[in-house]
Amino acid sequence: MSRTSARETAMKLLYEYSITGTLNGDSLENAPDALGAESLDENNLRYVEEVIAGLAEKCNEIDGIISSNSKSWKLERIAKVDLAILRLALYELLYMDDIPQKVTINEAIELAKKYSAEKSYQFVNGLLGGYLRNGGKK
Repeated sequence: MSRTSARETAMKLLYEYSITGTLNGDSLENAPDALGAESLDENNLRYVEEVIAGLAEKCNEIDGIISSNSKSWKLERIAKVDLAILRLALYELLYMDDIPQKVTINEAIELAKKYSAEKSYQFVNGLLGGYLRNGGKK
């Protein structure tokens, strides 16, 4: 399957984290059908595992970036799906140099259009764009 499917799987795991407060690879191993992970090839499964392991380590840093770039919303008030999408996108922007920033932002917008509220993609796009305009990495 595609990297898009891998991003969706990673986003679902990050959404689960925003609900449960637990971030680990057990969900990926225990529920591949529900997450769509069964259809991922080895490279994309490695991508999901890297994102989850990386966010387990860097989530506080990424949440700080979200907070500082969200003008009118506190982290606790951001929709859980949007938070998962933002965490994923910021992880890619910060730590996955092989992915072009335009691809990361476009994929985040598409995830928001598919999984979140009608205009959430505008919030996601605005926050990520603001981060990059204010000197964000890449």
